[in-house]
Amino acid sequence: MCETTVIRSQGAKPCAPLKSHFPEHALATLETVLKQTQEARGFRRAQAIREVVAGHHVNTVSATFHFTNSALRKWVQRFANQGVSGLVDRPRPGRPRKVTCALAQPLNRLVDQDPLQHGSHSSQWSCRELATGLAHPTGVQLGRESVRLVLKKMRSAPASQQGS
Repeated sequence: MCETTVIRSQGAKPCAPLKSHFPEHALATLETVLKQTQEARGFRRAQAIREVVAGHHVNTVSATFHFTNSALRKWVQRFANQGVSGLVDRPRPGRPRKVTCALAQPLNRLVDQDPLQHGSHSSQWSCRELATGLAHPTGVQLGRESVRLVLKKMRSAPASQQGS
């Protein structure tokens, strides 16, 4: 047996309903995903889909989770057709990010060191000096603005995330 959820687009006139069929274990599967997901975007996506599978209207759920109706319908359809694998972000076009978690950790260690030991003429790091100091051990040359943004994110992150 399958549950059927009818999804209507937003507007005064209801258009043809978009039907999604979910297996009986869909809610249990989404609960498991919610317990295992660590990424915030994936977690919110799974929460919203769980509400739609549970029978809530797409317009209500999209307003609650601040998704557009079309985005939520897309995720519901992907879950209906592909299961949990449909919830994963697809690759995006463009150049991959230079600043990764692997690069943020050496930067964090470098910030804790004395700049004078690295040939600086000042006792405080500049973003440009940090970028240069980071390029030697990692081989990745960042601009000073990229370094500044990473430092800003590190300051705003909770203490438990900064060490990881």
